[in-house]
Amino acid sequence: MGSLFQSERMCQAQLFLQSEAAYNCLAELGELGMVQFRDLNENISAFQRKYVNDVRKCDEMERKLRYVEKEVKAAEITITEGQGYIPSPLPRELIDLEATFEKIESELREVNQNREVLQRNYLELTEHNHVLCNTDGFFVESSHFAVKADEIYHQEQDSDTGGASGSYKRFSNESDIESAANVQSATTLGFMAGAIHRERIHAFEQMLWRICRGNVFIRYSEILMPLSDPHTGDEVHKYVFIVFYQGEQIGIRIRKVCEGFRATLYTCPPKKADRAAMAEGVSNRLSDLTLVLNEMQAHRQRILNNAAGNLWAWFVKVRKMKAIFHTLNLFDIDVTRGALIGECWCPVADLENIRIALSRGTERSGSTLPSIIDIVPTTSELPTFNRTNKFTSGFQEMVDAYGVANYREVNPAPFTIITFPFLFAVMFGDSGHGLLMTLFAAALVFGERRLLSKKHDNEMFSIVFGGRYIILLMGLFSIYTGFLYNDTFSKSMNIFGSEWNACAMNYSHDLLQENITLQLDPKYAFTGSPYPFGMDPIWQVAENKLNFLNPFKMRLSIILGICHMFFGVSLSLVNHINRDPTGIPAAFIPQVLFLGLLFGYLVFLIFIKWFRFDSLLTETAPNLIETYIGMFLMQNIDNPVFEKASTQNAVQICILVIALICIPWMLFMKPVIKSFTKRNPTYLQGKKKLSLRFARILMQRRVQEDEVVEIVMSEDEASEGAAYGRREDSIGNSSLEKDGNLSSDNSVSAEPISNTRGGGGGHGGGEKEDSLGEQLVLQAIHTIEFCLGCISNTASYLRLWALSLAHAELSEVLWTMVMQNGIGLVTLYPDKQSPMTVVWLIVGGFAMFSVFAFWAALTIGILLLMEGLSAFLHALRLHWVEFQNKFYTGEGYLFQPFSFKKIVEQEE
Repeated sequence: MGSLFQSERMCQAQLFLQSEAAYNCLAELGELGMVQFRDLNENISAFQRKYVNDVRKCDEMERKLRYVEKEVKAAEITITEGQGYIPSPLPRELIDLEATFEKIESELREVNQNREVLQRNYLELTEHNHVLCNTDGFFVESSHFAVKADEIYHQEQDSDTGGASGSYKRFSNESDIESAANVQSATTLGFMAGAIHRERIHAFEQMLWRICRGNVFIRYSEILMPLSDPHTGDEVHKYVFIVFYQGEQIGIRIRKVCEGFRATLYTCPPKKADRAAMAEGVSNRLSDLTLVLNEMQAHRQRILNNAAGNLWAWFVKVRKMKAIFHTLNLFDIDVTRGALIGECWCPVADLENIRIALSRGTERSGSTLPSIIDIVPTTSELPTFNRTNKFTSGFQEMVDAYGVANYREVNPAPFTIITFPFLFAVMFGDSGHGLLMTLFAAALVFGERRLLSKKHDNEMFSIVFGGRYIILLMGLFSIYTGFLYNDTFSKSMNIFGSEWNACAMNYSHDLLQENITLQLDPKYAFTGSPYPFGMDPIWQVAENKLNFLNPFKMRLSIILGICHMFFGVSLSLVNHINRDPTGIPAAFIPQVLFLGLLFGYLVFLIFIKWFRFDSLLTETAPNLIETYIGMFLMQNIDNPVFEKASTQNAVQICILVIALICIPWMLFMKPVIKSFTKRNPTYLQGKKKLSLRFARILMQRRVQEDEVVEIVMSEDEASEGAAYGRREDSIGNSSLEKDGNLSSDNSVSAEPISNTRGGGGGHGGGEKEDSLGEQLVLQAIHTIEFCLGCISNTASYLRLWALSLAHAELSEVLWTMVMQNGIGLVTLYPDKQSPMTVVWLIVGGFAMFSVFAFWAALTIGILLLMEGLSAFLHALRLHWVEFQNKFYTGEGYLFQPFSFKKIVEQEE
């Protein structure tokens, strides 16, 4: 919790790695995942860095693996993902991996090319076979066309010659027709046969008719068996066609049209015997080609099966190598010493682990010179790093979505773990709905191992699964508030027995028989003791339920909101102590007084009214809204909440005076203090000494006992630092020896020198000196924002009351309109003696089930999903705006370490 309350202490370090050991050292650091490197070659193009060729090789290997992966998935082969540890490959393994991937890719490409050629041949032979088989019928039809054309021609000749010529010869049987057709087609008609896509056949026919002006005879037939495209593998449907024409010019036009529509033309002999012989040859070739394709497919399957077993491990190795070479490009190269120099950020608590990882990498590479890590001072803002686990990660991500905390700023996440689900439950107070939400979240929590082992591409499910612990707490708190409200699916439970007794009213029997509303007098019907836990169940059946619950929930939301805001202001004290101590008297104290007196007084009035005025004194109880408005108008109190009106008047006047004083206090005090201290020579001299001490001493942290860290200083800096550093500060730091060495006795925090935020990403950024006018303008903005925010934020917390009321009323409407009315209709069955009673009971059972299913669907869809999402968003807004703006800046940047685990997860 300490690390979660504030971010980890970070430091900037410098690495000195030998060239031969740099790769292995980075491999160990990548496995550790606790170092974020800075780019020391920002002015050098990415194409001019030393290891750019190695990065390109890794990119090329990754491209080859993606090609193999695509082929494996297309073949529907399962890729085996290992659960074990995959070590980073050595640099010399790069050549072996390149050769292996090149061999697999070349084999696959060769096999795919050969298979595509053979499949194209197979497709052509299949189409040719269908053309030969279907043209027999086409030639029979064409014979009738030829005979009819010849008859028309001779009739025209006879009409011209006066009928001198004889009539056209009639054929007696089908064989004569076919022989005549062969003669006619051989002497007068030409033809073309082929195959075309099904969706193009009608446009193809229309185009032929227009191009040839109707001087063609076309017939086509569909190939019933779908064919396979050799390039894409998709199923294609085609038609076999044959076109009869007359004349060489028309034949040229038909061929061009076929080329335009991508129709494939095939050889087709005009004689039936020749067609049968050619069809037999095509069938034999198809049989041989099928055997070759099966053998090639089996060979391709063996290659893919062997690759699928190692594909995941190869991906991990290549991505690790690529990450290492990319990180090495961030280092500065010292040519004279043959070393690589890098700068990084790392948690102070992990310095020892980093040193151990560097020593392992050095030993693994066989280098004789050790790798060195030195802590260096910095004035830039350090990155923010919060250690989380599977439970706290969801809440931390929810806070980071608003803004990443500044370095060592108070982290709202640990408090959000409790306050967020509680405020959600205040708006979603129903133990039945909370139970359903808890069961859903519990299913995700207990099945998280199984769900994590599966990869889900559904982004919505991934978001819900990531927030499973948030949903679990939301459900548990909703059950708790549901018991407080005594609300379970809009119904109350009489667990302890009501404290109201209607029998004490002594109503007559005749009065009870009348259909009228009766009112219980608390003087007689109420026992005087409150219900042990939550609301008394009698309010569920009372007609004035809303008149009682509305004021209660409104006051409850105001109490929770003011307490929540006051807690946020209290947390700002930690930020002032760590970053700017002058903010304690200049900002923290007046803010506490302003918020605590004005709005804390309102909470105090609510509790006083609850304690002083019970059910017997409700008629004489004062109106708190009128009392609070009268305080600002400084009116005399006629009906005080206190026992004496004079005392309450005096208290309210004191509160107003102090609150008015706090406004100029917040406005002027901080700019004046800063302006005075910056012009004071004593302050400047002390600041110079403190800067030297923090820069040369406090940035060092002891990792092991009796460890000495060398600091390179000039003689003037060493003498001045030694003179100033003999004193022990309150944090517990070591003393600086006269020779410039630091002998650590205690752990020293690695804080940045300046309290001001540095440049983006932690680059540069000294303290900016603002003028008094600029500081006054800035402070005026903060003062106005805080004062007006206290009012608007308090009103904003009334959403707790509004959404709680809306949720309860909507739940009651669903129960009344669906379940209650549905059950009432179903139970209206005939008399027991009626023969339709059994049938009615069966129908009523199905109707009861249908009514319940409809009510359950509406409950889940509207109350759980829509209302739950609405309450979630409102609770999120209360934390981001009303709570966090009291202490949280959120202008930092996340610590993004060099980690193989994160790199592999992101790539996958």
